[in-house]
Amino acid sequence: MEIGSQFKTVALVGRSNTPAISEPLMALAACIAKRGLEVVFEAETARDIGVTGYPALTPAEIGARADVAVVLGGDGTMLGLGRQLAPYRTPLIGINHGRLGFITDIAAADMQQVVPQMLAGSFEREERSLLESRIMRNGEPIYHALAFNDVVVNRSGFSGMAELHVSVDGRFMYNQRSDGLIVATPTGSTAYALSSQGPILHPQLGGIVLVPIAPHALSNRPIVLPDDSKVSIQIIAGRDVNVNFDMQSFTALELNDTIDVRRSRHTVPVLHPVGYSYYATLRKKLHWNEHPSLDNDSLE
Repeated sequence: MEIGSQFKTVALVGRSNTPAISEPLMALAACIAKRGLEVVFEAETARDIGVTGYPALTPAEIGARADVAVVLGGDGTMLGLGRQLAPYRTPLIGINHGRLGFITDIAAADMQQVVPQMLAGSFEREERSLLESRIMRNGEPIYHALAFNDVVVNRSGFSGMAELHVSVDGRFMYNQRSDGLIVATPTGSTAYALSSQGPILHPQLGGIVLVPIAPHALSNRPIVLPDDSKVSIQIIAGRDVNVNFDMQSFTALELNDTIDVRRSRHTVPVLHPVGYSYYATLRKKLHWNEHPSLDNDSLE
């Protein structure tokens, strides 16, 4: 827990194309501004909801000017902003206005009480890792991207299995025939990787998880690699193979293209309310059974 921290400029970011988000965002802006803090809006958010009374900044301008960014939306909104702000090390606070909310962990109903407390310095901070990936074609890089959750190589829904040549740190691991392969951060272990029977990694672990998607050989199992591993995935066979980064950007691949993935030097600082528990989040989001007498993380 950090007490006594002081944020002076607060950026507000809302889930795009969500008309119902205007009222709570403007209420939060007023709540923060009356405490003497400068409020700015992300430019697309400002345009979507018609903000005129606050500066509208691009993500790069937010990174250069704001001390913290408050995101009202779902995990997808948080992922997209996190990638853009990672080079600036701007901390993120996530308010859940989506469906699942693994990393946007503050309930919208509580935000006007909780967010000012956090901006006054009462919060818990953690660093979330990112992946960086590049696509190599004929020995030349053709695309580069960051991923907060995962890098996913997969086939289209209308083609047969892909064959992938996978190596780690220059050492051959396997040729895999499957619908694809997920390379995930610990944060991303509860996203697509989880639905493909991958393990849950605590966010503070320093690993990278590989999870096959519907492999032809059932012996192809998920594996957790060291944090400093370099994963290379070459397309050996298959039609209509593509790669997605957090399911938010898409690139079509050709035979013999190679996707190189490693941990990024950037991390994303995420701020939580005091008392935050990752295990409580798992219980709630995954509907794990709880003893009926336990309403918190205590065994007392």
